Amino acid sequence: MPAGQGGRPVTTAPSPDSPVAARHRSWPWCRQCTGIALDLGSARTRAWTSGRRVILDVPTVTFPGTGAMYPIQRGAIVDTPGTARMLDRLLSHRLPRFGRPLLILTTPVLGGVTYRAEARTAVDVLRPRTVLTVPTARAVAMAADADLTHPLLVVDIGAHLTEVTLLTDGAVTDARHTALGTSDLDSLTPPAQITDAVVAMLTAMLDQDHTSQTLDALQRGALLAGGGALRPDITYGLTGRLHTPVQPVPSPHTAAVRGAAKLLQAAHTHPSTTQQGLNPARHIKGGDAVLDEGE
Repeated sequence: MPAGQGGRPVTTAPSPDSPVAARHRSWPWCRQCTGIALDLGSARTRAWTSGRRVILDVPTVTFPGTGAMYPIQRGAIVDTPGTARMLDRLLSHRLPRFGRPLLILTTPVLGGVTYRAEARTAVDVLRPRTVLTVPTARAVAMAADADLTHPLLVVDIGAHLTEVTLLTDGAVTDARHTALGTSDLDSLTPPAQITDAVVAMLTAMLDQDHTSQTLDALQRGALLAGGGALRPDITYGLTGRLHTPVQPVPSPHTAAVRGAAKLLQAAHTHPSTTQQGLNPARHIKGGDAVLDEGE
């Protein structure tokens, strides 16, 4: 496994933030359906439920009796029962008593089968009728109304994880991540270290891309999401180092869950979701490249 800035491991994929809910304005608002859009972050968990105008935004923490525990770390679910308890406390009382919601869950781009399996086990506490997953980068692009007819770079700088993803026709064609985020910044870890890590990941993507897709996407500019997009020192640093526009998405810390909410609305309004036996993931426009019911 190649090492990133400061010796931190970087995983590659082949190329072909009190549990009191903070309120944010959100859209879309679906009055006639039961559904959940969910973004499980290492520091913050964010959820949107249909029929509400707010995003629930709480620390990703659970209290099993021995003190605070953090069930998701560096983009991996390390305590599945703890994650389930957190979701039960946060969402169960907000759902219809006998309803079974459609749930759309964002996943780290390189989370793989293991992450999806652990996440599905955790969300079972919400009794979903269907769980669909979407890569975080694709959800960010949806929230930004990005043009997906051209290759697109998405840089997501979270509290504990930074991801760089290339989307082609809305699908992930290359990705890198490093276990470094805004919560790591201190007197010994300046913001420039995150900038260096992003540049290193993009350089590797360019070197390994035998097509022009990564270069084309870089020349058009990159979308910037996550808490890191709220820091001008990071935004300006990336713009200078990459010599290309770096555009923070609106409300970048909640972009992923808002994008999942848009996909949730599309799933609910598509006729296939009312037809027994049909998989909505396969019938939403672009769904084959976006949503996945899992293994």
